[in-house]
Amino acid sequence: MDSATGSSPSPELAAALHRLRSTLARLKAELELAREEGVVAPVQRLLGDLDEALTQLRAVERAALGLVTVLVVDDDARLAELTARGLRRLGYDSDSTDAFRVPRPGEVVVFDLGLYSGLDEGARSALRSVRPIVVTGATDAGSRALARSLDASDYLVKPIELDDLAAAINRRMAQS
Repeated sequence: MDSATGSSPSPELAAALHRLRSTLARLKAELELAREEGVVAPVQRLLGDLDEALTQLRAVERAALGLVTVLVVDDDARLAELTARGLRRLGYDSDSTDAFRVPRPGEVVVFDLGLYSGLDEGARSALRSVRPIVVTGATDAGSRALARSLDASDYLVKPIELDDLAAAINRRMAQS
């Protein structure tokens, strides 16, 4: 497959596009089959396929456009959403939550250190593996040591400025 410029797409982009096309084709086939048989489409399976297609679309956007996806995890759901909205205004694909979830591939995690004690060992391991950007109101040596144990890529003290967070995200992406 050649691009409009005559050069081949990167292997990462080609693979992401292939997975996206396959997922959408499977979704379409399920809907057509349900219509043909006059039955209700399997909603749960279709929603799963749709979620998978959106995940693949993110991979395509990352590969083609350099889109950075960010997960903001904060114990204050409202603050997490405000931060995610601010990041979206700056051009990031950002999501928010007040409970840790396993990050999507390539997702930068901004993590409120106050949530750490509530994580099980599997979640702690997943968090360490993504080298999160830690945000916290704590400035004590113990909190800094905890951030180091997470191999945090940055340590920001609340309240944080959006520009400082964007700079930390850009530094984190440069390390990838």
